[in-house]
This record gives sequence, structure tokens and C-alpha cells, in this order.
Amino acid sequence: MNRVEISQKIIDTCIEMTRLGLNQGTAGNVSVRFDNGMLITPTGIPYEKLTPDHIVYVSEDGSFEEGKLPSSEWLFHLTCYQKRDDVNAVVHNHAINCSAVSILNKSIPAIHYMVAASGTTEIPCVPYATFGSNKLAQYVAEGIAQSKAILLQHHGLIAAEVNLEKALWLAHEVEVLAELYLKTLAVTPNVPALDDADMAIVLEKFKSYGLRVEK
Repeated sequence: MNRVEISQKIIDTCIEMTRLGLNQGTAGNVSVRFDNGMLITPTGIPYEKLTPDHIVYVSEDGSFEEGKLPSSEWLFHLTCYQKRDDVNAVVHNHAINCSAVSILNKSIPAIHYMVAASGTTEIPCVPYATFGSNKLAQYVAEGIAQSKAILLQHHGLIAAEVNLEKALWLAHEVEVLAELYLKTLAVTPNVPALDDADMAIVLEKFKSYGLRVEK
């Protein structure tokens, strides 16, 4: 796809993210690896008003197009691509259940085998830092190296995958897991979880399981 087509897919993903109830207002942002950098949503423009011309190119050195302002979270998006060469799209949102779990400063353990969608046995929660800061990008770098989905304490969710379709799918799956976790936490503080042996089997099966879309 060319730049205009990718930019439109970014916009479509943003709108679908809102339709799925994963985001509110202008919160959240979406990017795609592109050339020697990435294309990312701009700051402060409602999704329904975006056009491909609004999407911002940010190079690998952090410079961006004159006259355009990328999302305030552009740095941790760039960090995701620098830390993982197996991901080409990043979705960030303030989904209600994921944000609630992040406020509790809890990682989501293997309460359900779908945790394996993250590529590991839990959805980690990285420490709080001010949005858009270098410190937050450092925490994201540590978390995303472990898992393709991470919670940001007192903030929200990041999901990174091979393409936009899979990144949005992963974000939605993690929101469902967060809701399950909150509901079970309301019953017991010691929520049962699958053990490492069970999850190892599931992780192996996930190599050929999940949303199937072309890269």
C-alpha cells in the first residue's frame, strides 16, 4: 500500500476502535511502521475529522513533517518499533477495563488462555510516568520487549502487532480479559490462573491460531 492508503487504514482503525468502545474522544492514537520511521495520528483532531493528509510521518530519529504535530505519545510508538522488529502497527487507547486494571497497578495473569494472544503468560503493567515523556517511553520499551500488549499504570493500553487488523484485534481481546479480571477480582483477590505448563502449550498453539489476516 502507498502512504495515502496506509493513512486511510489508520483513520479507519481509529474509528473502529471508538465503535468497539475502546476509546473516547481524542484520547488514544494509532501508528504504522513506514519507510525509516512511522505514520501516526496527529494530536488533538477528532477521528471523524481526520483525512489522510492529517497523518504525520515521524522518522526514526524523532523528526517529523513541518507544519504537522504528531500524537503526544509518538515517542513510545517509535520505541515499540525500535524494540520489536516483529510488529508493524501500534494501537494505544484508554479502554475502560484496561485503564481500571492499570489504576490498580496490576498485570493481567493467565486467568484465561487468551492471555497468550500477547505472546506471553501475562499482560504486564508498566509503572506510571507523564504521558509523552522519555520516562514513559523507557517503561514502554521494557514492557513491550516482554509482551505485545501492555498496560500503562493510571493510563491505558498498548497493543502492537504485525499489522493494524491484528493490533486492533489484540487490543479488543485484552479489554475483554481486563473485564474478566475485574469481575473475578470482585469475588476473590486471589484469582485462579493457568500454570506455566498449560500456558506453554497454548503459546505453541498460538503460532497458528488467532486472527488470520495478510501482512
